[in-house]
Amino acid sequence: MKNIDFDANLSFKTPMGWLTIFSLNETLVQIEIIGSNNKGPCGNRVIPNYGKANVLTEAKKQILNFIDGKASKFTFKFHYQGTPFQESVWKEVCKVKYGRTITYSEIAEKLGNPGAARAVGTAVGSNPLPILVPCHRVVASGNKLTGYFAGEGVETQQQFIDLEKASARR
Repeated sequence: MKNIDFDANLSFKTPMGWLTIFSLNETLVQIEIIGSNNKGPCGNRVIPNYGKANVLTEAKKQILNFIDGKASKFTFKFHYQGTPFQESVWKEVCKVKYGRTITYSEIAEKLGNPGAARAVGTAVGSNPLPILVPCHRVVASGNKLTGYFAGEGVETQQQFIDLEKASARR
């Protein structure tokens, strides 16, 4: 987890494992998918709740609806901050339709830099708001799952992809 400024956080259990969401001034600024074993990819444990923010209550509700396949859009306020390149990648990731996937190379091409697939992968891996900026929809060439660090790694990525495909068929 990247060091961020926040004034409240909320941890909660989901079918995908534990999530901790962080806010600053009633704006969601980070999501950490910790996983079902109560440890994140770097050994982080579930973080105790701190402070209160209405955006956290609303975000929890909407994220749980998303995981239950009942919603595909989020209406609460969120903000990400990165380098100009990271932000351009995250904007492209947000354009990927629910239930679909895109490759790192395809994003690099859309950004006008077809040789930048690895840099795109690094930017995707730095995404502070997984689920909202749906990095789980980004795959390697040949639709191979790789490099997903949230929760239980590519297992969590596959769960999100399967969830969206099943919901999109309804």
